[in-house]
Amino acid sequence: MSKGLIHVYTGEGKGKTTAAVGLAVRAAGHGRKVLIHQFLKGGSLDSGEIITLKKSGINIVTFREQVSPLFSPKADINELKASVAASIELTVKEMKSGEFDLIILDEFNNLLSGGLADLGDMKRIIDAKPENLELVFTGRNAPEELLVIADYVTETRMIKHPFEKGTKARKGIEF
Repeated sequence: MSKGLIHVYTGEGKGKTTAAVGLAVRAAGHGRKVLIHQFLKGGSLDSGEIITLKKSGINIVTFREQVSPLFSPKADINELKASVAASIELTVKEMKSGEFDLIILDEFNNLLSGGLADLGDMKRIIDAKPENLELVFTGRNAPEELLVIADYVTETRMIKHPFEKGTKARKGIEF
């Protein structure tokens, strides 16, 4: 594979993870080894895309102990930060392994904007990237420093969403 590039999917709109999943499917379809690390999507249920991706041989690690403070306001922030630090160490290790052609760091931008990780963590990850690895960051509020470094930047914009009218997230559509 040629030189790997850095992608960012950010913005307030729906579809950041979905876009990254589409890229994962495309890469796997061409025989590339794919790893997805999901941050802040803990809990016990796999989303619809994760169920399908696991069946297709894509490697997925969902850090179950990491639940976003937005969804779990009573979460212990110190425990969450410790979990995030450990998951970043695993990410760096997996990147350096050379085993993967594409690594997706789902919701990583939210770690940065939420103060659970910092720009030093982001830079450590980018510095660990082998030259041929394609690397994807998803999540709202990507920092300007990442946007400058990235080769692809896609921003999703919410114009209208049923959540605004009180509609809860629906299985098979939002998760």
